[in-house]
Amino acid sequence: MDLTDKQNLQLLLKKHGLKPQKRFGQNFLIDGELPQKLVAAAQIDAQDTVLEIGPGIGAITQALAQKAKRVIVIEKDREMVKILKETVENFENVEIICDDIRRSDLPLNFGGGPTSINYKVVGNLPFYLTAPVIRKFLEMSEAGPQSMTLVVQKEVAQRICAKPPKMSILANSVQFYADPEMISMISKKSFFPQPKVDATLIKITPRPVAMEDSRLFFEVVKAGFSHPRKQLLNNLAQGLEKSRTDTLAWLQKNNISPQQRAETLSVDDWINLVKSFKIN
Repeated sequence: MDLTDKQNLQLLLKKHGLKPQKRFGQNFLIDGELPQKLVAAAQIDAQDTVLEIGPGIGAITQALAQKAKRVIVIEKDREMVKILKETVENFENVEIICDDIRRSDLPLNFGGGPTSINYKVVGNLPFYLTAPVIRKFLEMSEAGPQSMTLVVQKEVAQRICAKPPKMSILANSVQFYADPEMISMISKKSFFPQPKVDATLIKITPRPVAMEDSRLFFEVVKAGFSHPRKQLLNNLAQGLEKSRTDTLAWLQKNNISPQQRAETLSVDDWINLVKSFKIN
């Protein structure tokens, strides 16, 4: 059964007495080419273990299972798990976990111990899950994935992949840990029910972090963005409780104008600021 066919999807949901749930952000794929595009973008091969988040009825899961060595899916909706067990029953390499990814402990061999494995994350993410999921995996350091290939709202993708002068806390949070890229745009007509906005396929590839003190990095960044319309000098002085004189010298030392705003700084600019930061 083609799970991306709208009629098949509706019949399957009706068979189980279900409707798409807004509280779970359920917008199912009805674009037959998209699962394969996602698999190709994630560069899935026969050696890969894949963790899929929010598989729904299993359209992407089936495409992954045909390519990967092992597919572990995490689905919060217990009723959707019942459908999933039916649609992937012929794939012995698929393991289903009913849980909320935000609070879930990953399978033991996803940890950082001697039995840990390399894996890739894939998912068609609702808006409310996007930032928590990305943050969860990027902050895992040694136990983190090789890559994350995700379908997210277009506006969120643009914010994640932004460059100066359109940076945000979200952009800095992702780009501190990884290199994000937009792969392709996806029309809102590719989903049922149809959402109000288009989506984007993005790929996030973690890389070695340029500095160890992530806590201080985000403290400084948050201070810089505390009042978006204010200049850096004011935000940083107030947010970090430094004198304006010391803050001015600190900015000038890093070749940053005190009149600049936070969205004009790159991740490297913030890293340089943090490395030269002196606590009063």
